[in-house]
Amino acid sequence: MMGEALRNWFRHKHAPRFTGLEILKYIGPGMLVTVGFIDPGNWAANVAAGAGFGYSLLWMVTLSTLMLIVLQHNAAHLGIATGLCLSEAAVQHMRPVTARALLGSAMLAAVATALAELLGAAIALNMLFGLPIWLGTLATTGFVAWMLYSNSYKRIEKVIIAFVSLIGISFIYELTLVKIPWGQAAAAWVTPAFPHGSIPIVMSVLGAVVMPHNLFLHSEVIQSRQWNLKDKDVIKHQLRFEFADTLFSMLIGWGINSAMILVAAATFFAQGTPVDQLEQAQAMLRPILGDAAAVVFALALLMAGLSSSVTAGMAGGSIFAGIFSEPFDIKDPHSRLGVALTLAPAALGIMLIASPFQGLVVSQILLSVQLPLTIYLQFRLTASRAVMGDFANTAWHNFVLAVISATVIGLNMLLLRDMLGG
Repeated sequence: MMGEALRNWFRHKHAPRFTGLEILKYIGPGMLVTVGFIDPGNWAANVAAGAGFGYSLLWMVTLSTLMLIVLQHNAAHLGIATGLCLSEAAVQHMRPVTARALLGSAMLAAVATALAELLGAAIALNMLFGLPIWLGTLATTGFVAWMLYSNSYKRIEKVIIAFVSLIGISFIYELTLVKIPWGQAAAAWVTPAFPHGSIPIVMSVLGAVVMPHNLFLHSEVIQSRQWNLKDKDVIKHQLRFEFADTLFSMLIGWGINSAMILVAAATFFAQGTPVDQLEQAQAMLRPILGDAAAVVFALALLMAGLSSSVTAGMAGGSIFAGIFSEPFDIKDPHSRLGVALTLAPAALGIMLIASPFQGLVVSQILLSVQLPLTIYLQFRLTASRAVMGDFANTAWHNFVLAVISATVIGLNMLLLRDMLGG
């Protein structure tokens, strides 16, 4: 009797409390995920959306972010309830052939992501210092490898939170320099529209916001906040903290992505100027908004490229380590190899790209095509009581995930029809 009372006291004493100060300890994993959808691929997709179609595609940022909140929370849900990332859970609970096929496609998605991130940072270095793209790519890859192989997760987390904050401040500054028709923008945020020729850009925005590697990453990094997997009350508290972190972080990402489209629409679309290069966008901002705006644009892009390259490498390492039923640990050979297999092919691919801007946009389209496979994997695992126990998805969760899956597949079909000239 006394032992049971002591255990209850200990559990209560060490369970997290849902208070303002306590929740600050949990801000971090969501921000690492957020940097993945304010990455250079997003910049390319959003600048193309705003410059080509004005404010009319803002709704896609809203829809993508709503889907992202659900999917990221669901992925983190799996990590909290099982202590496994998506990759580990797939290997443990699915047939080997199916698991490896799905995880192989996810690794390719991580490489496509890293390509966009490294390329974006290289473009920013070219804007700021005139470095050739190939040299900027090598410099960025070296910096990212050093960050991942030498620094702890906690240090990386703090650096990325700082970068996200600075990117947000940069776009607040940019917004103060342009005149936005807020009524028109507000309507566009919630009104779906498909202007002629917009399907590839719609899909690139989707692929740039809802990113497969981020779902794997979130299920991994959320475990840095793990308490006690055997205590259901603690898991419930953990899920509440995680949702608050995810919601807060995703809304920041929604704001930054929206700001990119708003600035592009208010500057380039308003003047009828198409943009097909990020370097062109920066150069055109200078006469419109001044030298300071152009420099801020390039610095924010550099921070986005560096930080998102780090998280892409982490995601690739997590996916690859999971194939061997191991958690991500940069000291482990499989995790280290996974990081290398993500960054090295991406850097090599950049050397073969003729048009950097188009490479960014196409990489985001490829992510949106792979996304249904990752959603299927996540859906199958989190809906299973054999995997999740008492924390398996409810019928309502399954319905929402099914609707999101159908939406993504439907948009992919529209993209295929558009590409085939239908």
